[in-house]
Amino acid sequence: MQDASAQMALLQFMLARRPTSAVPASVHCDHLIEGYEGGDKDVDRAKVTNKEIFDFLQATTTKYGIDFWGPGSGIIHQIVLENYAVPGLLMLGTDSHTPNAGGLGMIAIGVGGADAVDAMAGIPWELKAPKVIGVHLTGQLREWASPKDVILKLVGQLTVRGGTNAIIEYFGPGVETLSCTGMATICNMGAEVGATTSIFPYTNNMARYLVSTNRALAASEADNAKAAGYLTSDKGAHYDQIIELNLSEVEPHLNGPMTPDAATPLSKFKELIESKGWKDEVKVSLIGSCTNSSYQDMQRSANIARQALDRGLKAKAKFYVTPGSEQIRATIERDGQMQTLSEAGAVVLANACGPCIGMWKRTDIDKNDENAIVSSFNRNFQARNDGFTKTMNFLASPELVTALAFSGKLSFNPITDSLIDSEGKPFKFSCPPAEDLPVDGFLTGRQIYQPPLETKAEPSQQISINKESDRLQLLEPFAPWNGKEFNNLRVLVKVVGKCTTDHISAAGPWLKYKGHLDNIANNTLIGALNEFTNTVNVVRNEITKKEDSIPAVARQYKAANIPWLVVGDYNYGEGSAREHAALQPRYLGCSVILTRSFARIHETNLKKQGVLPLTFANPDDYALIEDGVKVSTEGVVGISPGSIVKLKLEYADGSKAEILANHTMSEDQIMWFKAGSALNVIASQV
Repeated sequence: MQDASAQMALLQFMLARRPTSAVPASVHCDHLIEGYEGGDKDVDRAKVTNKEIFDFLQATTTKYGIDFWGPGSGIIHQIVLENYAVPGLLMLGTDSHTPNAGGLGMIAIGVGGADAVDAMAGIPWELKAPKVIGVHLTGQLREWASPKDVILKLVGQLTVRGGTNAIIEYFGPGVETLSCTGMATICNMGAEVGATTSIFPYTNNMARYLVSTNRALAASEADNAKAAGYLTSDKGAHYDQIIELNLSEVEPHLNGPMTPDAATPLSKFKELIESKGWKDEVKVSLIGSCTNSSYQDMQRSANIARQALDRGLKAKAKFYVTPGSEQIRATIERDGQMQTLSEAGAVVLANACGPCIGMWKRTDIDKNDENAIVSSFNRNFQARNDGFTKTMNFLASPELVTALAFSGKLSFNPITDSLIDSEGKPFKFSCPPAEDLPVDGFLTGRQIYQPPLETKAEPSQQISINKESDRLQLLEPFAPWNGKEFNNLRVLVKVVGKCTTDHISAAGPWLKYKGHLDNIANNTLIGALNEFTNTVNVVRNEITKKEDSIPAVARQYKAANIPWLVVGDYNYGEGSAREHAALQPRYLGCSVILTRSFARIHETNLKKQGVLPLTFANPDDYALIEDGVKVSTEGVVGISPGSIVKLKLEYADGSKAEILANHTMSEDQIMWFKAGSALNVIASQV
């Protein structure tokens, strides 16, 4: 669990009344460190501003026997890859990029905090049986093409909802040519197509990585398992879909802006810039994040930087580097990559998520300036990185991002274009080598960032939460369903277009309220575009007939005991595994969310919190939801797996209509709905 989601997960676990976690668990402090001055300065500042949260996390992990990785230790997914991931294991993580561990042959699935509570409470965890998309890899990557380009190409092919409720399994001879951390990069960004998880078969490069990270025994056991026929794709296995991908034909990509599936090959990017009329300038280049902060990534980027430095050049764009862990930071400091990057003008940030999740104090431009940034991150939703709506954000490999930093131009192609060196001579970059592991092994780094070798529960540990705190708040159980149909539900907002969990529960400066449900509820759906007003975060209160913000009207409806629902478009709730995007509407009184389709994790999170998630039986019926309509249900009483819910619409002019809606709840999930939440069911079983 990462620190932002762990707060609510542990607050819920406290209500489950269990003495200890039933499964091995860990908490990683990586989300609450703002990127600004760099490194230790940012960590030290975070320790002060987030002391209450870090103290709470350390106390709860001590009490329940959970590993605690403190601020500065690194990004959860890199630490998991280095320390916990082993082939064949099943792992749940409260972050959508948990599938990163698929790069080590692990079934790693991103979930909401309530799912993690299930596992820690010893409750069976369930998942709708996913389809399997097979990606058959042949060939070998050419110069300048990287594992990041493989997934950027695939995201463009599948789109942001093409992998929903599916596992992506890679197989074929091309698999053996990829590094372990390269495979992790590919699995990491499977989240951008909505995949349940992504996985690679066990390979020699995985074995090398395990040995290099002091897990030779795990490598030996995996070797034995593979020899027995496990940890590899079965001959004649059936796939619901097969995608043929020749690695030899993959070229560097830049994806964006505003969505990760806007994929453009580098060779065509210059003409895209011209056709769109974009300014040909890169303001900031950023490398790192859980997707691309391995030793190999840092080595390739540093090689580009060294080539430029040797020709008297420094970065023209602002340049930020985020090591993935203390182990990576210490190793690249020893091997010289950090010095090279710093000499080139880079600011080396803390071992944390930082700008990738919006924890970036950006000061180089005004928030209303149109500009472009390039990063090796995984998501590029509008305003996600810096909070500035006019920032265009593009995704690329770390080495391409680094090359663009020295060019300062968005159109620069290091394969074909030259720079002018300090002596006025043309200079072209050479493709950096693909060294995946350090010759002298990894350093563990500073011991202050390492958890104890063995973690045991200490039941006597006290957990203190100040009632006056604006950061932490004890949870109250949600009320159970009253057993009746929903009548005269008001449509709080009809969301049009993309609505990610960032739109529903923004991150950035709001992360500080992750442990205080009442306070963070003030950002509910503030990024959503309302069709009725054609404005973001503006809705009309059907009682007062006045316009106000979405959370303000939701609170007014709740205070007046007026039931309400949200209407959403396709793939509602894509993106982060942010369970606050389900908790907040529930807390403010939301009964139903009706959409054309849901992203998997978000739909499950809604079920966990007792919200009824429905989809239009006919997606075109979305158009029938008009301003001022009241919605009543028929079929919630007696709801069962696969049953249909009828929605009765009463329009402002008195006319009426009926539409049908589907749900995907199982028997257990219906029990959660009736009880008010999954947590209520767990607590009742003690």
